[in-house]
Amino acid sequence: MSQFNAPGAAPEPVASPNDLDAYWMPFTANRAFRKSPRLLVGAKDMHYQTSDGRQIIDGAAGLWCVNAGHGRAPIVEAIRAQAGEMDFAPPFQFGSPKAFQLASRIAALAPGDLDHVFFVNSGSEAVDTAMKIALAYHQANGQGGRQRFVGRVRGYHGVGFGGIAVGGMPANRKAFGIGTPAADHLPTTYNRAEQAYARGEPAWGAHLADELENIVALHDASTIGAVIVEPMAGSTGVLAAPQGYLQRLRALCDKHGLLLIFDEVITGFGRLGHAFASQRYGVVPDMICFAKGVTSGAVPMGGVIVRKHIFDAFMKGPEHMVELFHGYTYSAHPLACAAGLAALALYEEEGLFARALKLEASFADALHGLKGLPNVVDIRTIGLAGAIDLAPRPDAPGLRGYQAMEETFHRRDVLVRIAGDSIVLCPPLIVSENQIGEIADKVGAAIKALA
Repeated sequence: MSQFNAPGAAPEPVASPNDLDAYWMPFTANRAFRKSPRLLVGAKDMHYQTSDGRQIIDGAAGLWCVNAGHGRAPIVEAIRAQAGEMDFAPPFQFGSPKAFQLASRIAALAPGDLDHVFFVNSGSEAVDTAMKIALAYHQANGQGGRQRFVGRVRGYHGVGFGGIAVGGMPANRKAFGIGTPAADHLPTTYNRAEQAYARGEPAWGAHLADELENIVALHDASTIGAVIVEPMAGSTGVLAAPQGYLQRLRALCDKHGLLLIFDEVITGFGRLGHAFASQRYGVVPDMICFAKGVTSGAVPMGGVIVRKHIFDAFMKGPEHMVELFHGYTYSAHPLACAAGLAALALYEEEGLFARALKLEASFADALHGLKGLPNVVDIRTIGLAGAIDLAPRPDAPGLRGYQAMEETFHRRDVLVRIAGDSIVLCPPLIVSENQIGEIADKVGAAIKALA
């Protein structure tokens, strides 16, 4: 009997290949998937269960989000209890207690005077919301001309039109145009010649922030509203900010009156050993976008944390009037709030943020131990996140990475993320040192098998 089924319960029916046509899968090679499905039917702690009964160790925290591990009883019970108590409450003009409780808990975790939380349902919505807040903030301050945004090459900020405009991933943009806001881009912080096999923040690259001066000179500061960056770019292969880079960006934004937005959808809630990566770097941005780990992936939720002066800029005019004409039907959904409160309690009770920091060196040792394997051209680690770059197959970029995902899942019983020809690893924060070794060994075996 599987550990995922209750005693005496019949196994749930599992989809067969004949059932796979109707669902158009996101960010997936749909035709290849149908030929070789990777179906997950259960999950507990560090493992998934497949449709054929195998236990798959989760090397990717689901999708960067299951930080407390799968099927944690306190989160499950909180969702179940909330569903029985109240399934939905309208977020426009009405509220529910857990929304205010969760906002207070998140604000208490955030650095500086980031004291106010606007809830959404995903990282993409968080980014678009932060961008709208930035535009409206400047409008409220009589600087409505500040409508341009600055992102970064190889940045990922979700799939809303605002997010793809400031994002720096060409494949996410070419089918949809440039997006709606005017946007420019800082250069990527990654340079293999200068940073290969980096552990933590690379020593080289802080000067790349100075390109913001050229962007300001080109467009004039009076037209630029905000700069948005990830402290660590996860979706393009774990690109950590160089030492001093984020501090330099903060200084330049202050100099030119620009808002600084940190996209911490991936780095928030412990991935880099702190509640937020901004605390690791001692930098207080004007807004933080979060999602994923806030509920440990159990219920969709995201949000934007804003500094006090931004919030206060909207609290003017007649008190009966809406201050920000923005929101979503499922903002602060009661089930998501219940899951978020339970997840934050688990993080605190089990010391998972500090645990991630403690395991950082062991995780780095395990992944960097794969240096020298066939076709490995770079390895990067920071916190409990790492990437292994594989040399592309001639005339088939991305194929070696896809084959690595297939090999690890079907024959090595480990789930990994891929970013082109990079294998990305970001296990739940409950991972043990033995499991870190197991993941690295299995990934290493897969790399050798593909040589």
